[in-house]
Amino acid sequence: MTPAARARLGTLLGTLLAGEHRRPTEELVRQLTDLYGEGLARVVEVLRENAPGLLGSVAADDVVADLLVLHDLHPLDVPTRVRRALDRLDGDVGYLGTDGGVVRVWLGGGCSPVPRSAVEFAVRDAAPEVTGVEYVTALYQIGVGPPGRAS
Repeated sequence: MTPAARARLGTLLGTLLAGEHRRPTEELVRQLTDLYGEGLARVVEVLRENAPGLLGSVAADDVVADLLVLHDLHPLDVPTRVRRALDRLDGDVGYLGTDGGVVRVWLGGGCSPVPRSAVEFAVRDAAPEVTGVEYVTALYQIGVGPPGRAS
């Protein structure tokens, strides 16, 4: 879905939810979301059974990935998606774990520091269900690597 289409959808839903037909609108959206979620679940099940590699390819599409996450159907778990997103950043950053929906990220100084805003965007884009990002920064001695990595 294009950004313009997303914006238009948001505007339409906002208008409907602000009006006198709020409850029927919420119910309609809930029913449609459930219907599409059930359909997606069936597609994912068929792909898992018959073409697991294809499921990974389908889930790599940004729009499809968002829908799979929305319905808790994404084939990759949060840690895997977050690690992959952080690995794509150009700098010294690492995944430390997730606790209560909050992702803990290690930020190193290094030659190429990664802005927190870039980390936040990468994490939330990869795992929209995350409720927060916590940063850990530490100085370390030469020969001692960042947490979670072999020196």
